[in-house]
Amino acid sequence: MVSGTTSSPRDEGEKVIVVMDANRSKVSVDAVCWALKYVVRPKDTVVVLGILCELGRKTSCFPFHVGIGNTGIWERLELSGGEVNPKEVEEEIEKKREQYQSSLQPLYRQCRKNEVKLEVKLAAGIDAKEITIEEAQNSNTRWIVLDSHLKKEVFISGHVDCHIIVYKGKDVATLIAPKASDSSQIPRKGTRADKSQRDPDNDEDLNDLQEGLCRLELAPQSPCWYPLAWRTGFPRSFALTELQDITNRFGEENLVLDQDDIKLYKGILQETPVLVRRFSGNDNGQFWSELKILSHVRHRNIMNLVGYCCTGSSMFLLFDYPCMGSLEVNLRREDKAENLSWRLRWYIGQEIGATLRYLHEECADGPIVHLSVCSSNIVFSHAASAMLCNFTTAKMLKDDTPSTEASPQESPKKDQDQYLSADVHDYGVFLLELIAGKSAGDFQAQGIGKSLIDWALPLMENGLLGEVMDPRIKDADDGMVVHHMARAALFCLKNNSGLRLSITEFSLR
Repeated sequence: MVSGTTSSPRDEGEKVIVVMDANRSKVSVDAVCWALKYVVRPKDTVVVLGILCELGRKTSCFPFHVGIGNTGIWERLELSGGEVNPKEVEEEIEKKREQYQSSLQPLYRQCRKNEVKLEVKLAAGIDAKEITIEEAQNSNTRWIVLDSHLKKEVFISGHVDCHIIVYKGKDVATLIAPKASDSSQIPRKGTRADKSQRDPDNDEDLNDLQEGLCRLELAPQSPCWYPLAWRTGFPRSFALTELQDITNRFGEENLVLDQDDIKLYKGILQETPVLVRRFSGNDNGQFWSELKILSHVRHRNIMNLVGYCCTGSSMFLLFDYPCMGSLEVNLRREDKAENLSWRLRWYIGQEIGATLRYLHEECADGPIVHLSVCSSNIVFSHAASAMLCNFTTAKMLKDDTPSTEASPQESPKKDQDQYLSADVHDYGVFLLELIAGKSAGDFQAQGIGKSLIDWALPLMENGLLGEVMDPRIKDADDGMVVHHMARAALFCLKNNSGLRLSITEFSLR
Protein backbone atom coordinates (compact mmCIF):
# COMPACT_ATOMS: atom_id res chain seq x y z
CA MET A 1 0.00 0.00 0.00
CA VAL A 2 1.26 3.48 -0.78
CA SER A 3 2.21 5.47 2.30
CA GLY A 4 0.63 8.76 3.13
CA THR A 5 3.64 10.77 2.01
CA THR A 6 4.41 8.94 -1.22
CA SER A 7 1.90 8.82 -4.06
CA SER A 8 1.74 6.05 -6.59
CA PRO A 9 3.08 7.05 -10.01
CA ARG A 10 -0.31 6.34 -11.51
CA ASP A 11 -2.51 7.95 -8.82
CA GLU A 12 -2.74 10.98 -11.09
CA GLY A 13 -2.64 10.61 -14.84
CA GLU A 14 -1.00 12.83 -17.40
CA LYS A 15 -2.18 14.26 -20.69
CA VAL A 16 -1.58 12.99 -24.21
CA ILE A 17 -2.57 15.42 -26.97
CA VAL A 18 -3.33 14.09 -30.45
CA VAL A 19 -3.38 16.97 -32.96
CA MET A 20 -5.38 16.29 -36.12
CA ASP A 21 -6.20 18.19 -39.30
CA ALA A 22 -9.94 18.75 -39.01
CA ASN A 23 -10.17 20.24 -42.51
CA ARG A 24 -9.92 16.78 -44.04
CA SER A 25 -13.24 15.54 -45.37
CA LYS A 26 -12.88 12.20 -43.58
CA VAL A 27 -11.85 11.85 -39.95
CA SER A 28 -8.99 9.38 -39.52
CA VAL A 29 -8.44 8.06 -36.00
CA ASP A 30 -5.22 6.19 -36.85
CA ALA A 31 -3.08 8.60 -34.84
CA VAL A 32 -5.43 8.29 -31.85
CA CYS A 33 -5.34 4.48 -32.04
CA TRP A 34 -1.55 4.58 -32.22
CA ALA A 35 -1.40 6.80 -29.13
CA LEU A 36 -3.78 4.54 -27.19
CA LYS A 37 -1.71 1.52 -28.15
CA TYR A 38 1.79 2.81 -27.46
CA VAL A 39 1.89 5.87 -25.19
CA VAL A 40 -1.38 6.21 -23.24
CA ARG A 41 -1.48 4.65 -19.77
CA PRO A 42 -4.34 4.09 -17.31
CA LYS A 43 -5.66 7.29 -15.70
CA ASP A 44 -4.24 9.44 -18.52
CA THR A 45 -6.35 11.98 -20.38
CA VAL A 46 -6.32 11.88 -24.17
CA VAL A 47 -7.18 15.19 -25.82
CA VAL A 48 -8.00 14.91 -29.51
CA LEU A 49 -7.33 18.41 -30.83
CA GLY A 50 -8.85 18.98 -34.26
CA ILE A 51 -7.52 22.05 -36.08
CA LEU A 52 -9.81 23.83 -38.58
CA CYS A 53 -7.87 26.41 -40.57
CA GLU A 54 -11.06 27.80 -42.09
CA LEU A 55 -14.62 28.03 -40.87
CA GLY A 56 -17.35 30.01 -42.57
CA ARG A 57 -15.58 32.84 -44.37
CA LYS A 58 -11.81 32.84 -44.72
CA THR A 59 -11.53 35.96 -42.53
CA SER A 60 -13.22 34.32 -39.58
CA CYS A 61 -11.56 33.77 -36.25
CA PHE A 62 -14.02 31.57 -34.46
CA PRO A 63 -12.61 29.15 -31.87
CA PHE A 64 -14.96 26.54 -30.49
CA HIS A 65 -14.66 23.29 -28.58
CA VAL A 66 -16.66 20.13 -28.89
CA GLY A 67 -15.93 17.79 -26.00
CA ILE A 68 -16.87 14.14 -26.23
CA GLY A 69 -16.03 12.41 -22.99
CA ASN A 70 -16.78 9.11 -21.33
CA THR A 71 -19.61 10.69 -19.40
CA GLY A 72 -21.33 12.69 -22.12
CA ILE A 73 -21.01 15.41 -24.79
CA TRP A 74 -20.39 19.08 -24.20
CA GLU A 75 -20.07 21.98 -26.58
CA ARG A 76 -18.87 25.55 -26.04
CA LEU A 77 -18.77 28.37 -28.60
CA GLU A 78 -16.67 31.48 -28.14
CA LEU A 79 -16.94 34.27 -30.73
CA SER A 80 -13.72 36.26 -30.73
CA GLY A 81 -14.08 38.59 -33.66
CA GLY A 82 -14.19 38.60 -37.43
CA GLU A 83 -17.11 38.24 -39.81
CA VAL A 84 -18.80 34.89 -40.02
CA ASN A 85 -21.89 33.58 -41.66
CA PRO A 86 -23.92 32.15 -38.73
CA LYS A 87 -25.65 29.55 -40.88
CA GLU A 88 -22.38 28.32 -42.39
CA VAL A 89 -20.79 28.19 -38.93
CA GLU A 90 -23.68 26.24 -37.47
CA GLU A 91 -23.64 23.73 -40.33
CA GLU A 92 -19.85 23.32 -40.18
CA ILE A 93 -19.86 22.83 -36.42
CA GLU A 94 -22.65 20.25 -36.57
CA LYS A 95 -20.94 18.40 -39.40
CA LYS A 96 -17.60 18.18 -37.60
CA ARG A 97 -19.23 17.32 -34.29
CA GLU A 98 -21.04 14.37 -35.85
CA GLN A 99 -17.93 13.23 -37.72
CA TYR A 100 -15.76 13.17 -34.63
CA GLN A 101 -18.44 11.61 -32.45
CA SER A 102 -19.04 8.84 -34.99
CA SER A 103 -15.36 8.17 -35.68
CA LEU A 104 -14.34 8.04 -32.01
CA GLN A 105 -17.34 6.08 -30.78
CA PRO A 106 -15.57 2.68 -31.07
CA LEU A 107 -12.79 3.96 -28.79
CA TYR A 108 -15.04 4.90 -25.86
CA ARG A 109 -15.32 1.39 -24.44
CA GLN A 110 -11.57 0.84 -24.70
CA CYS A 111 -10.91 4.11 -22.87
CA ARG A 112 -13.41 3.36 -20.11
CA LYS A 113 -11.97 -0.11 -19.58
CA ASN A 114 -8.44 1.31 -19.23
CA GLU A 115 -9.60 4.25 -17.05
CA VAL A 116 -8.59 6.72 -19.74
CA LYS A 117 -10.48 9.98 -20.13
CA LEU A 118 -11.16 10.95 -23.74
CA GLU A 119 -11.77 14.59 -24.68
CA VAL A 120 -12.22 16.16 -28.10
CA LYS A 121 -11.56 19.82 -28.86
CA LEU A 122 -12.03 21.46 -32.23
CA ALA A 123 -10.33 24.81 -32.78
CA ALA A 124 -11.00 27.04 -35.80
CA GLY A 125 -9.39 30.27 -36.94
CA ILE A 126 -6.43 29.73 -34.61
CA ASP A 127 -2.85 28.99 -35.57
CA ALA A 128 -2.18 25.26 -35.06
CA LYS A 129 1.13 25.93 -33.35
CA GLU A 130 -0.39 28.46 -30.96
CA ILE A 131 -3.33 26.34 -29.83
CA THR A 132 -1.17 23.20 -29.44
CA ILE A 133 1.40 24.99 -27.30
CA GLU A 134 -1.32 26.58 -25.20
CA GLU A 135 -3.04 23.24 -24.63
CA ALA A 136 0.24 21.56 -23.69
CA GLN A 137 1.30 24.29 -21.26
CA ASN A 138 -2.02 24.41 -19.44
CA SER A 139 -1.69 20.89 -18.04
CA ASN A 140 0.67 18.06 -17.22
CA THR A 141 1.25 16.98 -20.82
CA ARG A 142 3.59 14.05 -21.46
CA TRP A 143 3.10 13.44 -25.21
CA ILE A 144 2.00 15.38 -28.27
CA VAL A 145 1.13 13.22 -31.28
CA LEU A 146 0.85 15.01 -34.63
CA ASP A 147 -0.89 13.28 -37.49
CA SER A 148 0.96 13.08 -40.80
CA HIS A 149 -0.91 16.05 -42.28
CA LEU A 150 0.40 18.32 -39.51
CA LYS A 151 4.05 17.19 -39.56
CA LYS A 152 5.16 20.72 -40.44
CA GLU A 153 4.12 21.71 -36.90
CA VAL A 154 7.17 19.97 -35.44
CA PHE A 155 8.62 23.43 -34.82
CA ILE A 156 6.56 23.48 -31.63
CA SER A 157 9.41 21.41 -30.16
CA GLY A 158 11.18 24.62 -29.21
CA HIS A 159 8.24 25.72 -27.07
CA VAL A 160 7.18 22.60 -25.16
CA ASP A 161 9.07 20.20 -22.90
CA CYS A 162 7.14 17.01 -23.57
CA HIS A 163 7.68 14.23 -26.12
CA ILE A 164 6.56 15.04 -29.67
CA ILE A 165 5.62 12.24 -32.05
CA VAL A 166 4.89 12.58 -35.77
CA TYR A 167 2.60 9.72 -36.77
CA LYS A 168 3.43 8.65 -40.33
CA GLY A 169 0.86 5.92 -40.85
CA LYS A 170 0.91 2.13 -40.89
CA ASP A 171 1.93 2.03 -37.22
CA VAL A 172 5.12 4.03 -37.93
CA ALA A 173 5.99 7.16 -35.97
CA THR A 174 9.02 9.38 -35.38
CA LEU A 175 10.00 10.98 -32.09
CA ILE A 176 11.05 14.64 -32.23
CA ALA A 177 13.36 15.56 -29.35
CA PRO A 178 12.25 18.56 -27.23
CA LYS A 179 14.70 21.46 -27.20
CA ALA A 180 14.41 22.30 -23.51
CA SER A 181 17.88 22.74 -22.07
CA ASP A 182 16.98 22.44 -18.43
CA SER A 183 15.52 19.12 -17.31
CA SER A 184 13.76 20.87 -14.46
CA GLN A 185 11.38 22.26 -17.11
CA ILE A 186 10.35 18.78 -18.16
CA PRO A 187 7.12 17.73 -16.46
CA ARG A 188 7.79 14.88 -14.06
CA LYS A 189 4.63 14.89 -12.07
CA GLY A 190 3.31 11.42 -11.38
CA THR A 191 6.46 9.60 -12.51
CA ARG A 192 8.86 7.47 -10.57
CA ALA A 193 11.60 9.98 -11.26
CA ASP A 194 9.93 12.12 -8.60
CA LYS A 195 11.17 9.92 -5.76
CA SER A 196 13.23 11.60 -3.08
CA GLN A 197 16.99 11.03 -2.87
CA ARG A 198 17.71 7.38 -2.34
CA ASP A 199 19.83 5.86 0.34
CA PRO A 200 23.39 5.18 -0.92
CA ASP A 201 22.89 1.59 0.27
CA ASN A 202 20.69 1.09 -2.77
CA ASP A 203 23.83 0.87 -4.91
CA GLU A 204 25.10 -2.35 -3.41
CA ASP A 205 26.89 -4.83 -5.67
CA LEU A 206 24.50 -7.10 -7.55
CA ASN A 207 25.22 -10.71 -8.32
CA ASP A 208 23.02 -11.77 -11.21
CA LEU A 209 22.07 -10.60 -14.67
CA GLN A 210 18.66 -9.23 -13.74
CA GLU A 211 19.91 -7.16 -10.81
CA GLY A 212 22.83 -6.08 -12.92
CA LEU A 213 20.40 -4.77 -15.50
CA CYS A 214 18.28 -3.08 -12.90
CA ARG A 215 20.60 -1.55 -10.33
CA LEU A 216 18.58 1.07 -8.49
CA GLU A 217 19.85 4.61 -8.74
CA LEU A 218 18.50 8.05 -9.55
CA ALA A 219 18.57 9.42 -13.03
CA PRO A 220 21.04 12.28 -13.52
CA GLN A 221 19.54 15.57 -12.40
CA SER A 222 20.30 17.68 -15.47
CA PRO A 223 19.89 15.55 -18.64
CA CYS A 224 16.83 14.73 -20.67
CA TRP A 225 15.21 11.60 -19.28
CA TYR A 226 13.03 10.32 -22.13
CA PRO A 227 14.19 7.17 -23.94
CA LEU A 228 16.88 7.41 -26.58
CA ALA A 229 15.31 4.47 -28.40
CA TRP A 230 12.33 6.69 -29.31
CA ARG A 231 14.32 9.69 -30.50
CA THR A 232 14.97 10.54 -34.12
CA GLY A 233 17.99 8.72 -35.51
CA PHE A 234 17.80 5.68 -33.23
CA PRO A 235 18.48 2.82 -33.24
CA ARG A 236 21.76 3.23 -35.15
CA SER A 237 25.19 1.68 -35.50
CA PHE A 238 28.00 2.87 -33.23
CA ALA A 239 31.74 2.92 -33.70
CA LEU A 240 33.87 1.27 -31.03
CA THR A 241 35.40 4.64 -30.19
CA GLU A 242 31.93 6.01 -29.45
CA LEU A 243 31.26 3.20 -26.99
CA GLN A 244 34.61 3.85 -25.33
CA ASP A 245 33.59 7.47 -24.78
CA ILE A 246 30.15 6.43 -23.50
CA THR A 247 31.54 3.92 -20.95
CA ASN A 248 34.71 5.75 -19.91
CA ARG A 249 36.76 3.29 -21.98
CA PHE A 250 34.89 0.37 -20.41
CA GLY A 251 36.24 1.36 -17.00
CA GLU A 252 35.77 -0.82 -13.94
CA GLU A 253 33.65 1.87 -12.32
CA ASN A 254 31.18 1.53 -15.22
CA LEU A 255 31.00 -2.28 -15.08
CA VAL A 256 27.60 -3.29 -13.76
CA LEU A 257 27.92 -7.04 -14.25
CA ASP A 258 30.67 -9.48 -15.16
CA GLN A 259 29.33 -13.01 -15.07
CA ASP A 260 30.24 -15.93 -17.33
CA ASP A 261 30.21 -14.47 -20.86
CA ILE A 262 28.04 -11.49 -19.92
CA LYS A 263 29.45 -8.01 -19.37
CA LEU A 264 27.20 -5.02 -18.80
CA TYR A 265 28.42 -1.42 -18.65
CA LYS A 266 26.55 1.72 -17.78
CA GLY A 267 27.30 4.96 -19.55
CA ILE A 268 25.99 8.33 -20.67
CA LEU A 269 24.95 9.16 -24.23
CA GLN A 270 23.49 12.57 -25.08
CA GLU A 271 23.15 13.21 -21.33
CA THR A 272 20.98 10.11 -21.00
CA PRO A 273 21.92 6.92 -19.10
CA VAL A 274 22.41 3.85 -21.28
CA LEU A 275 23.30 0.20 -20.79
CA VAL A 276 25.92 -1.45 -23.00
CA ARG A 277 26.00 -5.23 -23.28
CA ARG A 278 29.26 -6.72 -24.49
CA PHE A 279 29.21 -10.12 -26.20
CA SER A 280 32.14 -12.52 -26.13
CA GLY A 281 33.54 -14.05 -29.29
CA ASN A 282 31.62 -17.23 -28.49
CA ASP A 283 28.29 -15.37 -28.62
CA ASN A 284 28.41 -14.42 -32.29
CA GLY A 285 25.19 -16.28 -33.10
CA GLN A 286 23.41 -14.92 -30.02
CA PHE A 287 24.37 -11.35 -30.90
CA TRP A 288 22.97 -11.55 -34.43
CA SER A 289 19.82 -13.32 -33.23
CA GLU A 290 19.02 -10.64 -30.64
CA LEU A 291 19.92 -7.82 -33.00
CA LYS A 292 17.60 -9.18 -35.68
CA ILE A 293 14.68 -9.55 -33.28
CA LEU A 294 15.13 -6.19 -31.55
CA SER A 295 15.45 -4.48 -34.93
CA HIS A 296 11.96 -5.73 -35.81
CA VAL A 297 10.12 -4.64 -32.66
CA ARG A 298 9.04 -1.25 -31.38
CA HIS A 299 6.73 -1.02 -28.36
CA ARG A 300 6.59 1.24 -25.32
CA ASN A 301 6.60 -1.79 -23.01
CA ILE A 302 9.75 -3.32 -24.50
CA MET A 303 13.27 -2.25 -23.57
CA ASN A 304 13.92 -1.14 -27.13
CA LEU A 305 17.25 -1.05 -28.90
CA VAL A 306 19.28 2.18 -28.91
CA GLY A 307 22.05 0.85 -31.12
CA TYR A 308 24.64 -1.81 -31.88
CA CYS A 309 28.31 -2.17 -32.72
CA CYS A 310 30.07 -4.99 -34.54
CA THR A 311 33.79 -4.52 -35.12
CA GLY A 312 35.81 -7.67 -35.66
CA SER A 313 35.33 -9.81 -32.57
CA SER A 314 33.79 -6.91 -30.59
CA MET A 315 29.99 -6.99 -30.51
CA PHE A 316 27.73 -4.73 -28.45
CA LEU A 317 24.06 -3.87 -27.98
CA LEU A 318 22.93 -0.57 -26.43
CA PHE A 319 19.71 0.00 -24.46
CA ASP A 320 18.14 2.74 -22.41
CA TYR A 321 19.11 2.26 -18.78
CA PRO A 322 16.22 0.88 -16.67
CA CYS A 323 16.86 3.24 -13.78
CA MET A 324 13.95 2.12 -11.60
CA GLY A 325 14.99 -1.53 -11.35
CA SER A 326 13.35 -4.84 -12.16
CA LEU A 327 10.04 -6.04 -10.78
CA GLU A 328 11.89 -8.86 -9.00
CA VAL A 329 14.19 -6.41 -7.20
CA ASN A 330 11.25 -4.17 -6.28
CA LEU A 331 9.34 -7.14 -4.85
CA ARG A 332 12.33 -8.11 -2.70
CA ARG A 333 12.52 -4.72 -1.00
CA GLU A 334 9.82 -4.10 1.58
CA ASP A 335 9.51 -0.38 0.91
CA LYS A 336 9.31 -0.86 -2.85
CA ALA A 337 6.86 -3.76 -2.66
CA GLU A 338 4.48 -1.80 -0.43
CA ASN A 339 4.31 0.93 -3.08
CA LEU A 340 3.30 -1.64 -5.71
CA SER A 341 -0.41 -1.52 -4.90
CA TRP A 342 -2.87 -4.05 -6.29
CA ARG A 343 -4.08 -1.52 -8.83
CA LEU A 344 -0.51 -0.83 -9.98
CA ARG A 345 0.24 -4.56 -10.22
CA TRP A 346 -2.90 -4.95 -12.31
CA TYR A 347 -1.63 -2.25 -14.67
CA ILE A 348 1.75 -3.99 -14.91
CA GLY A 349 -0.01 -7.25 -15.79
CA GLN A 350 -2.02 -5.45 -18.46
CA GLU A 351 1.08 -3.85 -19.98
CA ILE A 352 3.01 -7.10 -20.23
CA GLY A 353 -0.03 -8.93 -21.60
CA ALA A 354 -0.36 -6.26 -24.30
CA THR A 355 3.35 -6.63 -25.05
CA LEU A 356 3.02 -10.38 -25.60
CA ARG A 357 -0.03 -9.79 -27.76
CA TYR A 358 2.07 -7.40 -29.86
CA LEU A 359 4.90 -9.94 -30.20
CA HIS A 360 2.60 -12.87 -30.97
CA GLU A 361 0.00 -11.27 -33.20
CA GLU A 362 0.98 -7.81 -34.42
CA CYS A 363 4.61 -7.96 -35.60
CA ALA A 364 4.84 -7.43 -39.35
CA ASP A 365 7.36 -10.24 -39.84
CA GLY A 366 5.40 -12.91 -38.00
CA PRO A 367 5.15 -14.07 -34.38
CA ILE A 368 8.00 -13.56 -31.94
CA VAL A 369 8.15 -15.50 -28.67
CA HIS A 370 10.10 -14.33 -25.64
CA LEU A 371 10.28 -17.61 -23.69
CA SER A 372 11.53 -15.96 -20.49
CA VAL A 373 8.61 -13.88 -19.21
CA CYS A 374 9.11 -13.43 -15.46
CA SER A 375 9.53 -10.70 -12.86
CA SER A 376 13.31 -10.64 -13.30
CA ASN A 377 12.87 -9.68 -16.97
CA ILE A 378 10.38 -6.88 -16.31
CA VAL A 379 12.04 -3.52 -15.67
CA PHE A 380 10.80 0.00 -14.99
CA SER A 381 11.82 3.16 -16.79
CA HIS A 382 11.70 6.72 -15.53
CA ALA A 383 8.11 7.05 -16.74
CA ALA A 384 7.12 4.06 -14.55
CA SER A 385 6.17 1.92 -17.54
CA ALA A 386 6.82 -1.80 -17.19
CA MET A 387 9.14 -3.02 -19.96
CA LEU A 388 9.94 -6.55 -21.11
CA CYS A 389 13.72 -7.03 -21.49
CA ASN A 390 16.36 -9.74 -21.97
CA PHE A 391 15.55 -11.26 -25.38
CA THR A 392 18.31 -13.85 -25.03
CA THR A 393 15.91 -16.77 -25.48
CA ALA A 394 13.54 -15.05 -27.93
CA LYS A 395 12.75 -16.55 -31.32
CA MET A 396 11.22 -15.32 -34.56
CA LEU A 397 8.96 -18.23 -35.38
CA LYS A 398 9.00 -17.63 -39.11
CA ASP A 399 12.75 -18.31 -39.07
CA ASP A 400 13.23 -20.60 -36.08
CA THR A 401 10.40 -23.12 -36.42
CA PRO A 402 11.86 -26.33 -37.88
CA SER A 403 10.05 -28.53 -40.35
CA THR A 404 10.12 -32.27 -40.93
CA GLU A 405 9.83 -34.35 -44.06
CA ALA A 406 7.01 -36.45 -42.58
CA SER A 407 4.56 -33.59 -42.22
CA PRO A 408 6.00 -30.41 -43.76
CA GLN A 409 2.89 -28.36 -43.06
CA GLU A 410 1.54 -29.67 -39.76
CA SER A 411 4.79 -30.02 -37.83
CA PRO A 412 5.86 -26.32 -38.04
CA LYS A 413 2.36 -25.29 -37.00
CA LYS A 414 2.49 -27.62 -34.00
CA ASP A 415 5.94 -26.38 -32.99
CA GLN A 416 4.81 -22.77 -33.33
CA ASP A 417 1.77 -23.40 -31.13
CA GLN A 418 4.00 -24.97 -28.48
CA TYR A 419 6.24 -21.91 -28.44
CA LEU A 420 3.28 -19.53 -28.18
CA SER A 421 1.71 -21.64 -25.43
CA ALA A 422 5.02 -21.55 -23.51
CA ASP A 423 4.82 -17.74 -23.42
CA VAL A 424 1.20 -17.90 -22.24
CA HIS A 425 2.21 -20.34 -19.46
CA ASP A 426 5.04 -18.03 -18.41
CA TYR A 427 2.59 -15.13 -18.35
CA GLY A 428 0.44 -17.11 -15.92
CA VAL A 429 3.46 -17.65 -13.64
CA PHE A 430 4.24 -13.93 -13.92
CA LEU A 431 0.72 -13.11 -12.71
CA LEU A 432 1.29 -15.42 -9.73
CA GLU A 433 4.45 -13.45 -8.96
CA LEU A 434 2.43 -10.23 -8.94
CA ILE A 435 -0.19 -11.75 -6.63
CA ALA A 436 2.20 -13.44 -4.19
CA GLY A 437 4.78 -10.65 -4.22
CA LYS A 438 7.55 -13.21 -4.79
CA SER A 439 9.54 -14.15 -7.85
CA ALA A 440 9.39 -17.77 -8.93
CA GLY A 441 13.19 -17.97 -8.65
CA ASP A 442 13.27 -16.59 -5.11
CA PHE A 443 10.47 -18.92 -4.05
CA GLN A 444 12.39 -21.94 -5.32
CA ALA A 445 15.54 -20.71 -3.58
CA GLN A 446 13.79 -20.73 -0.19
CA GLY A 447 14.22 -24.50 -0.17
CA ILE A 448 10.70 -25.46 0.92
CA GLY A 449 10.53 -28.22 -1.68
CA LYS A 450 7.80 -26.61 -3.81
CA SER A 451 7.73 -24.29 -6.78
CA LEU A 452 5.58 -21.18 -6.80
CA ILE A 453 3.04 -22.97 -9.01
CA ASP A 454 2.92 -26.07 -6.78
CA TRP A 455 2.30 -23.89 -3.73
CA ALA A 456 -0.13 -21.33 -5.16
CA LEU A 457 -2.39 -23.31 -7.52
CA PRO A 458 -3.95 -25.67 -4.91
CA LEU A 459 -4.74 -22.74 -2.64
CA MET A 460 -6.31 -20.72 -5.45
CA GLU A 461 -8.32 -23.67 -6.76
CA ASN A 462 -9.71 -24.26 -3.24
CA GLY A 463 -10.84 -20.66 -2.86
CA LEU A 464 -7.96 -19.65 -0.57
CA LEU A 465 -6.65 -16.77 -2.68
CA GLY A 466 -6.14 -14.68 0.46
CA GLU A 467 -3.35 -17.02 1.56
CA VAL A 468 -1.51 -16.41 -1.71
CA MET A 469 -1.90 -12.62 -1.78
CA ASP A 470 1.08 -10.50 -0.79
CA PRO A 471 0.46 -9.63 2.90
CA ARG A 472 2.42 -6.38 2.55
CA ILE A 473 -0.48 -4.83 0.62
CA LYS A 474 -3.10 -3.82 3.17
CA ASP A 475 -5.53 -2.02 0.85
CA ALA A 476 -8.61 -4.21 0.38
CA ASP A 477 -10.45 -1.74 -1.88
CA ASP A 478 -8.84 -3.16 -5.02
CA GLY A 479 -9.34 -6.81 -4.09
CA MET A 480 -11.43 -7.40 -7.21
CA VAL A 481 -8.46 -6.82 -9.51
CA VAL A 482 -6.57 -9.56 -7.63
CA HIS A 483 -9.39 -11.98 -8.39
CA HIS A 484 -9.19 -11.02 -12.07
CA MET A 485 -5.42 -11.63 -12.06
CA ALA A 486 -5.90 -14.99 -10.32
CA ARG A 487 -8.56 -16.05 -12.81
CA ALA A 488 -6.32 -15.14 -15.76
CA ALA A 489 -3.38 -17.00 -14.15
CA LEU A 490 -5.47 -20.15 -13.73
CA PHE A 491 -6.57 -20.01 -17.37
CA CYS A 492 -2.95 -19.72 -18.50
CA LEU A 493 -1.66 -22.50 -16.24
CA LYS A 494 -4.53 -25.01 -16.39
CA ASN A 495 -4.95 -25.79 -20.07
CA ASN A 496 -6.09 -29.41 -20.23
CA SER A 497 -7.80 -29.15 -23.57
CA GLY A 498 -4.65 -29.49 -25.65
CA LEU A 499 -5.77 -26.50 -27.72
CA ARG A 500 -3.50 -23.63 -28.57
CA LEU A 501 -3.55 -20.85 -25.99
CA SER A 502 -3.87 -17.34 -27.40
CA ILE A 503 -2.48 -14.49 -25.31
CA THR A 504 -5.39 -12.33 -26.49
CA GLU A 505 -7.83 -14.69 -24.77
CA PHE A 506 -6.11 -14.81 -21.40
CA SER A 507 -4.14 -11.59 -20.89
CA LEU A 508 -5.52 -8.84 -18.65
CA ARG A 509 -7.47 -6.22 -20.58
